[in-house]
Amino acid sequence: MEWNGSSVQFGGGGFNGVLVTGLGLPPLAPADRPSPLARGFVTYGTDSGHQNAPGVPLQAFALDEEGLTNFAYASYKKVRDVAVVLMQRRYGRAPARVYYVGFSEGGREGLTMAQRFPADYDGILSGVPVINWVGLQAAGTRTGLAQLGDGWMGPATVKLVNDAVIAACDRLDGLADGIVSNSEGCKRAFDASKLGCAPGRSTRCLSDAQLNAVKAMHAPFAFPFALTNGVRSYPGWGLGGESAQGTGPVGGWVSWQTGTAQPTLPPGPTSSRAWLYGSGTVQFFFARDPNYDVSQFDPSQFTARLRDVSAVMDATDADLSAFSARGGRLIMYENMADYAQSPYAGIEYYRSVVERLGQASVTDFMRLYVTPGADHMGVGAPSSVDLLEVLIEWVEKGKAPGDLVQFHQETKPPFAVRSARPMCRYPAYPHYVGGDATKAESFACQMP
Repeated sequence: MEWNGSSVQFGGGGFNGVLVTGLGLPPLAPADRPSPLARGFVTYGTDSGHQNAPGVPLQAFALDEEGLTNFAYASYKKVRDVAVVLMQRRYGRAPARVYYVGFSEGGREGLTMAQRFPADYDGILSGVPVINWVGLQAAGTRTGLAQLGDGWMGPATVKLVNDAVIAACDRLDGLADGIVSNSEGCKRAFDASKLGCAPGRSTRCLSDAQLNAVKAMHAPFAFPFALTNGVRSYPGWGLGGESAQGTGPVGGWVSWQTGTAQPTLPPGPTSSRAWLYGSGTVQFFFARDPNYDVSQFDPSQFTARLRDVSAVMDATDADLSAFSARGGRLIMYENMADYAQSPYAGIEYYRSVVERLGQASVTDFMRLYVTPGADHMGVGAPSSVDLLEVLIEWVEKGKAPGDLVQFHQETKPPFAVRSARPMCRYPAYPHYVGGDATKAESFACQMP
């Protein structure tokens, strides 16, 4: 395979600590598409400067300030610069285009590059980015704390909540199919308090402690002080997909927010990932004490430290004017049934960029797409789409993308397409207008 003259840097995931090889597909890419490497790109990534080890907490590296800085932003810039030098030595010229693709932590990294090093990247694909990072870890910790006692919700209770959401919201998009597409309408239609245990009712209902846990997930986490870029809160999670099945990074509340048993200190194998991530962050990033009692966590006790961590970790700088001025193009996407991080964090960031630069300017270089019903990994709704190709067409041919089409496609040959839906530009969502519900043309992108 000959070099096509450009490169793709791949982002990491979680707390990194695993070398990113750049051999795979970009986020959401259909399984039958060739990888960037197979298309002739030079590809590369990094473990962000530390390596995970058995029995060592994922966050332990943050006790070293250099390790924290590398994880926050420095390692990605270092690797990019070294890669460019290696390409110059191997091929006799620098890459014509440099792209960054990633989702989750990798999505945060992509936005970080646009904000900190705007001259270094021509196109960035940022999926479900954990950009309000300090807020996310604090909010995940709060949800875990709310379930330490009687507030824990087992899988059956989670399904009870999901059933109530579907009953209130499923038809708001014109089609009863188990996918909540009209997210804004659902916020108005769903009332968790109706699930509370009334006098004389003790089954198929939520106790006061469980209702408080649900409200903790749906409400913003407010800080008593401002983080970097003036951010003062983390948005609550959305609605729909709560009982989605899956393990690891796939799934709904059980995987990410509630676990299969009541949370413990320290977190165990039955704990949710939000509790595992959040409690460890409190100990190693904020308190800098592996023995700190997370049940006593109060952000006001760590004001200076949270601000310091926010200054390096949070990719919330709305001023993307330098990235835009050099011709950079940015595509973001959010999955609306994502319980690893709130999709509203990315939405709030997009709004802040529009407020800072104006809608016309933002339209020239940035897109935000939303996928209803899809979890953090894109499972649960049609989500496959070649966003890297869309980005390349925009960067290299000036073809600005409009609404796109996403597929539910089998991951093994013959890669049959089962269904398709529009991938709408925010704030629009796919509304059913009639016809075969497996066809994208049966939906229209509609404003809420």
